[in-house]
Amino acid sequence: MGIPVMHDSSAQQINDLLDRALAEDLAGVGDITSKAIFSSDDTAKALIKSKASGVLSGVFLLTPLFAKLDPGVTLDFRAKDGDPLVPGTEICRLDGPVISILAGERTALNFLQRLSGIATLTAEYAAAISHTKTRLLDTRKTGPGLRLLEKMAVRHGGGANHRSGLFDMMLIKDTHVKRAGGVAAALRKAMDFRGNKKEPTIEVEVQSVDECIEAIALGPDRIMLDNMNTDDIRRCVEMVRLSGAKVELEASGGITLETIAKIAETGVDFISCGALTHSAPALDIHLVIV
Repeated sequence: MGIPVMHDSSAQQINDLLDRALAEDLAGVGDITSKAIFSSDDTAKALIKSKASGVLSGVFLLTPLFAKLDPGVTLDFRAKDGDPLVPGTEICRLDGPVISILAGERTALNFLQRLSGIATLTAEYAAAISHTKTRLLDTRKTGPGLRLLEKMAVRHGGGANHRSGLFDMMLIKDTHVKRAGGVAAALRKAMDFRGNKKEPTIEVEVQSVDECIEAIALGPDRIMLDNMNTDDIRRCVEMVRLSGAKVELEASGGITLETIAKIAETGVDFISCGALTHSAPALDIHLVIV
């Protein structure tokens, strides 16, 4: 799956993120170790490659990253985001001032390792439900400031994105339900607030079959079945199908690689999983001077 289309605001967000990442490592001073050992005229060739099997993500950051450090560093890409990786897979060859290459090494690898780890874990979850029509979604459980990148990594791994934040979709959670006085009360208020418009999407979280029945009667766009067992999820799916309601169903809560297939086989439209981003181990990728 390719990179999501980026709007100007996304491009600016990435630009600002790269600036902060480089400032964290260089602090306007630079790599004092490399400056002590090499002259500004010293050039080198380097190779970024994988030491593990997985799915690649983060390549889209390398060109703008090294452009900020030194336009004299040239990059020759050997793999693209979404590509499978095995130990030894070449990702990118670099050529240019050695000081500049080493100044960007850790920042580049931090992004590649983190994002490729997310893409790899996502691919594993997606493969587990590939025999069904259920789509795999991420959540907002992302590293602060890294949501745009981590959601792109989910797409590179074969998943899809849930809402970007609190601003682009109404998701009535259990906290809203409790304070509003029940599923129906909270849902009515959200639907009244939206009025006759079709946007934003309204989703309501339910935690029992009875709450699902309440929600179906009011016809939200989507119902999230939170932390429900597979038997109850299947009952909810059957109720929606028999009612003829045009309501999507999403299962969420405690999703693991061991349980996701059985949940998908109930017939839900979506499964959302926070582990894709909050628990993905980094993939082993390194840079060597050649």
